[in-house]
Amino acid sequence: MIEIVDMHCHILPGVDDGAANLTVSKRILQMEYDQGVRRIIFTPHYRERYFETDRKVLIEQYYQVKNLIRKMGLRIHIHLGCECHCHEQMGEHLKTGFCLTMAKGDYVLIEFSSSDNYAKIRGYIYDMVNLGYKPIIAHIERYPCIVENPEQVNELIELGAYIQVNADSVIGLDGRAVKRFCQELMKTDQVHFIGSDTHNDTTRKTNMKKCVSYVERKMGKKYVQKIFFENPMKIINRKKGE
Repeated sequence: MIEIVDMHCHILPGVDDGAANLTVSKRILQMEYDQGVRRIIFTPHYRERYFETDRKVLIEQYYQVKNLIRKMGLRIHIHLGCECHCHEQMGEHLKTGFCLTMAKGDYVLIEFSSSDNYAKIRGYIYDMVNLGYKPIIAHIERYPCIVENPEQVNELIELGAYIQVNADSVIGLDGRAVKRFCQELMKTDQVHFIGSDTHNDTTRKTNMKKCVSYVERKMGKKYVQKIFFENPMKIINRKKGE
């Protein structure tokens, strides 16, 4: 079993619509560990007027969870990031640290609305690349404009985007059509990351182990190693400006 890296999750307590408190965080962390996850990048939401948790609070919660992991005796390495919903001031907010990059590097996890059109998505990716960031499109399978025109995925990759899909989508929990879309992306090597996007321990719990097993059956062990370990470790090991 590889050491799985979960690069998209909402485990920090009380900062978004993820874990409501430290007790829930504890249960999710235990589930992640039991499923083979050994590194986690926390990605709390930032969305104007909805989730605007102050950076200091995020860091405080991060260290609270780090202390919890130590008390639980879990061998999990953690890092802090953000799932940033696209907005006009995103570039400035990233520059000033108001929005966090992934693990202090230059990768940025970007979320769009399901109603956004391709031109908007492409425009934001173009802007982020020009600003020197490495944009990761969060759960690309959720955007109808992309699903209906899958050739656009490769266009975005050529522009400089990285593609993330959710574990639940890959194993079919979000419907057959979404599952088929994710399968096609994997077969054409257009997926860079798979994250749990876990929010709690009940309705949106982590399914990383099931996903790893499924992907291994479909794509093989080398692919699993790349998607669940090698690629996310590039996020963790990369420093800004390299």
